[in-house]
Amino acid sequence: MVNPKSSHRPTICYRPIRPSDLEILERLHANVFPIRYESEFFQNVVNARDIVSWAAVDRSRPNDQSDELIGFVTARIVPAKESEIGDLLRYDHSKPDQTLVYILTLGVVEHYRNLGIATALIREVIKYSSSIPTCRAVYLHVISYNNPAIHLYKKMAFKCVRRLQGFYLINGQHYDSYLFVYYVNGGCSPCSPLELVTAVVSYMRSGLKTVAARLRKNEEKPKWPKCKETHSLISIQNKRNLTAECTSYECV
Repeated sequence: MVNPKSSHRPTICYRPIRPSDLEILERLHANVFPIRYESEFFQNVVNARDIVSWAAVDRSRPNDQSDELIGFVTARIVPAKESEIGDLLRYDHSKPDQTLVYILTLGVVEHYRNLGIATALIREVIKYSSSIPTCRAVYLHVISYNNPAIHLYKKMAFKCVRRLQGFYLINGQHYDSYLFVYYVNGGCSPCSPLELVTAVVSYMRSGLKTVAARLRKNEEKPKWPKCKETHSLISIQNKRNLTAECTSYECV
């Protein structure tokens, strides 16, 4: 195989995965991942059965290899209310059709890594998710020791929202997983209790400062003769409901 890093700049193009990609898709998954995927998974990918996918190919390679996969990403649309991150969304129960896109697998052939291909594949998923009006987020799992992948997702503004103990079982050994989320179409995580308290305290402090300023201002006014009726120098504000807005705080 030609090493693209030591020769000319490759011409990378992206397209959906097709049935003709089945054999190499299986081989790439076996080379990239330490876990085995069932044949049904690959059949669903190449035939687009409830799975969307993108393939990266190098058009600058010889003709018989110019359409061969050098990278891939697979994803699935899932209902938000049935997902494992339902508690991490500000879920609108009046819109039960809200969805999420879950990234299943992502990989790039070793000789083509660090060329921005994985980033481009993820952007394809984000663009696709953003085009779905009901979609609120893209999410995925990353094994805890995969530092390059963790760095990539953080650089692309994914939020690490949870660590799952013993999520993966590989060769009889358990490994933790990080859960990453990228919000789209106005999706947002709900404010935590701490953030709610912070918002209320901030609101109260602002109100106290306003009252103190008014008191100081009124103390400087000349005293008037006593009247039969005494009016308060501090106007009574209408009661307001305190609402903590998620948009004012980073909610993770």
